[in-house]
Amino acid sequence: MNYYNEIKKELLDNEVNKKIKDYSKNKYELQKYYNVGKLLLEAGNSYGEGIMKEYSAKLTKDIGKKYSVRYLYDIRKLYLFAKVHPLGAQLTMSHYRLLFPLNDDNEINYYIDQIIKRNLSKRQLEEIIKLDEYKRLPKETKKIND
Repeated sequence: MNYYNEIKKELLDNEVNKKIKDYSKNKYELQKYYNVGKLLLEAGNSYGEGIMKEYSAKLTKDIGKKYSVRYLYDIRKLYLFAKVHPLGAQLTMSHYRLLFPLNDDNEINYYIDQIIKRNLSKRQLEEIIKLDEYKRLPKETKKIND
């Protein structure tokens, strides 16, 4: 018996399983945020924008500090964003939060494509956005990506 190969096989199986679980977990989380974003938009339309502050206070007390007013607005942005750009399960909420300030659909699509192709973390995405990677591309390359 080759112990190393058996150990390696077990660890690789574990890594693959973790990736599948992470993918499924992230997909589930994004779907829930999408649903909550829709509800937040409807609540804001019905009761005014002040409802976000009220909901944030209640959710922070009931669930945890994560649900700040800003985070609730970002969840709502996710819903609005998904109307234009389909949600990809490879992207996390952190990825989307970095994409929200971008206004150019081609630029957004470029970064989404890069996240998927290069398996970029939030920090890596932040870095390439900060370096204006998309804006530095030759026009010919931008046309290919469009």
